[in-house]
Amino acid sequence: MHGGLLVVKPPGMTSHDVVEYVRELWDVKVGHTGTLDPAAAGLLVLCIGAATRLSEYLLNCNKTYRAEITFGLTTATADAEGEITQQQQAGHLTATQVEDAIGGITGSLEMTVPAYSAVSQDGTRLYEYAAREEKVTLPTRQVQIYHWELLDFTPGQHPAALTEVECSKGTYVRSLAEMLGERLKTGAYLSFLVRTRIGPHCLEDASTLEEIKASADNPKEILLPPLQIVPHLPAVEVDQPTADRLRYGNGVTLPAATEHEGPTVVTTNDGSLVCIAEATVRHGQPYLKPCKVFDWSS
Repeated sequence: MHGGLLVVKPPGMTSHDVVEYVRELWDVKVGHTGTLDPAAAGLLVLCIGAATRLSEYLLNCNKTYRAEITFGLTTATADAEGEITQQQQAGHLTATQVEDAIGGITGSLEMTVPAYSAVSQDGTRLYEYAAREEKVTLPTRQVQIYHWELLDFTPGQHPAALTEVECSKGTYVRSLAEMLGERLKTGAYLSFLVRTRIGPHCLEDASTLEEIKASADNPKEILLPPLQIVPHLPAVEVDQPTADRLRYGNGVTLPAATEHEGPTVVTTNDGSLVCIAEATVRHGQPYLKPCKVFDWSS
């Protein structure tokens, strides 16, 4: 059994819990394409069987979230899981002020990794340092905020903003909430988060854990074929002799020009995924070097 599984992760469950749930239910190899914080909900894309080797081609995809941000309160973890550490006046905030502040936190950003995160430093997870109240220099990373939009605003003593954000891999949306609170001088935390998209895949197409359990006797009903896991990659169709050469790890020169370079899906005319190959130009001709060859027979 091979393919992709779009899952609705419920809040309060870790991404690894979801992976383990599917692994035990179907007795298959399962890999994920990026985790969610336990408090967050939304889309997880799992790869099943030999398709786990496709995971890396989704890890770097952009992500889209619906994020609720509450102002006037700061928490230790920057989300609803942490204790409140500070309270400030925020009743004066308006939707226009929030919208203007959001507009200043887009594009390329240097983001500090949260103290309560699973990133390792010197062999120890950052959240372990934080739990022991040990001071450590937090690493930073460069991220891209492609789009951040205010969808709704609820005024009050602790006003809340519902936003939608599209961002690059490695973005901590709770850090964005903190940055927004600092910019507005009210403090803020991420009160709820739902991931709605990973690259080409969206939450509307995902299955709940209950639906996955109900399909335990026939999981192929809800599995994506391997080709549909990576529809965002360019594709090349080859004949059977060329496919055989690629399956044995040999590079091939293509008779027709390709319009791209980089990771490329190679299929046969019956739609079978042969391999992921690196497309380059060699001696003026398009050339494919296989990177991951697939055997779907087991």
